[in-house]
Amino acid sequence: MWDSFTSGVATSITLNSHRDDGLNEFAEMEYMNVTVVTSNKPYGASDGSNPFFDGRIIPKFGLKKGGIHSGHVQTGLRDPFCIVKNGKGKCQDGYTAETTGPDAVRVLVATKAKPNQNKNSSLDREFFISFLDALNRRQHTGRFNFTTQFPYYKEVLYKPDFGSKTLGKPVVFDMDMSAGDFLALFYLLKVPVEVIYLKAIIVSPTGWANAATIDVVYDLLHMMGRDDIQVGLGDVFAMNQSNPTFSAVGDCKYAKAIPHGSGGFLDSDTLYGLARSLPRSPRRYTAENSVKYNAPRDTDHPELRQPLALEVWKSVVETLDTGSKITILTNGPLTNLAKIILSEKNTTSLIQDVYIVGGHLSHKSKDKGNVFSVPSNEYAEFNMFLDPLAAKTVFDSELNITLIPLGIQRKVGSFPRILKRFQDTKMTPEAKFARRLLTRLYRLQQSHLRYQHMGTFSGEVLGAVALASNHSPLKPTLLVKHIKVVAEGVESKDGQTVIDEKHGKPVKILEHINLKAYYHLFAKQLVNTEQSAVMGSFDDQKRMWRTPAK
Repeated sequence: MWDSFTSGVATSITLNSHRDDGLNEFAEMEYMNVTVVTSNKPYGASDGSNPFFDGRIIPKFGLKKGGIHSGHVQTGLRDPFCIVKNGKGKCQDGYTAETTGPDAVRVLVATKAKPNQNKNSSLDREFFISFLDALNRRQHTGRFNFTTQFPYYKEVLYKPDFGSKTLGKPVVFDMDMSAGDFLALFYLLKVPVEVIYLKAIIVSPTGWANAATIDVVYDLLHMMGRDDIQVGLGDVFAMNQSNPTFSAVGDCKYAKAIPHGSGGFLDSDTLYGLARSLPRSPRRYTAENSVKYNAPRDTDHPELRQPLALEVWKSVVETLDTGSKITILTNGPLTNLAKIILSEKNTTSLIQDVYIVGGHLSHKSKDKGNVFSVPSNEYAEFNMFLDPLAAKTVFDSELNITLIPLGIQRKVGSFPRILKRFQDTKMTPEAKFARRLLTRLYRLQQSHLRYQHMGTFSGEVLGAVALASNHSPLKPTLLVKHIKVVAEGVESKDGQTVIDEKHGKPVKILEHINLKAYYHLFAKQLVNTEQSAVMGSFDDQKRMWRTPAK
């Protein structure tokens, strides 16, 4: 209720703007001299942690040396300076404190919520009465939800009937929900189920999108009639980045390299503005935390809770046919795969092959990686950099790995050559969507300097094509090299994949393919009418919800 209470106090003060004492209905107010604490005692001591003072002749912002902003600045959740012997923290960064002198700002502060004037009410705060009255007021009330906006709204799950078909090799797709991952997912769903049977998807929020973007995965599966496919959510933090005593918080040492806008989180979370054109699935993201009274987040009812990646993995293993093994395609950081390896002994014996889209093998000094937001790290690739410890765990394992590195991805990342293949007038809904997404990425790349990395996403489809093609049309060149991933905790080196003949793991590297065959395979599969969309778009879905069933 804190945000609502703040809004109520602010609104009430505004209605009494002729007064300067902050008079309002809901809170007692008082002027105080305050500051936001940015450092810790001893003040004035320089230890290299304070950017306002360290290395400066004149402190930044005119701050006073020896003042409350001149001490040690907390450098992380586990900053040893801040932890005392009993395990409690002593640092106060971010606290609001009363103070005097030039660091103080005179601020009107709400010190106490006013009690309900009606002593007989079960609601003990005056604000609660006003809040409920406002919510129940007919004026400005909400007009629509799905059930009122669409008279024939109905939640339906589309699940295929494969009948007597012999299902192909079981595959688990590990994605971080970047734009390229959705193109790869379309492709996997279009490959005949006799060749590839996509059993599950596990999502890594340590990559290019936030956890709730899993809704877009659900929507795409709904569009393609594959609501039978389980989707599991992985850890929010990279390995060794979450707080050991409170895993809900952690460091973003590597994830901070992903921009928020300009081809980063905001664009990925909305699929570059195209997510809402997908039909809406009844399956939605819900947080893991429980809420009382059978709310959708109630962990006592796991069917109402977002499944976790390890839970989905265990379900896949339990339903695996005797003698079968799983093939995994990873298109993001290797956090989920590392956790699977570490979850139980002999897990690797259940995995047939792993196709990893990522890593970069630099052959010369000008052959740079793609971590453009960390200039000091010239040779790493994003999927390895975003969780280098997980990558090291995977490459130190006994898994049979095929690596699709950045070099070969760049060779296939030509937007004009891909789009040229989507000129067929008879397009499936999925082909139309893929063309729209590719066109948008290409236009952004052409018109905005900050979108120059869009080609990275077009190359991410290669792993799915390589896994499904049985190699023959692509004419691939695979070389075995001994690979090691750097994970030393040094930002300028972490995530780099290097050749190490003595200590590296033998890995099959995809060096070359027939480019013409690649573009042909990708486009041909998406325009094929077999295993096509059962609900073409959100517009189609809205028309269905407005029309009575026949």
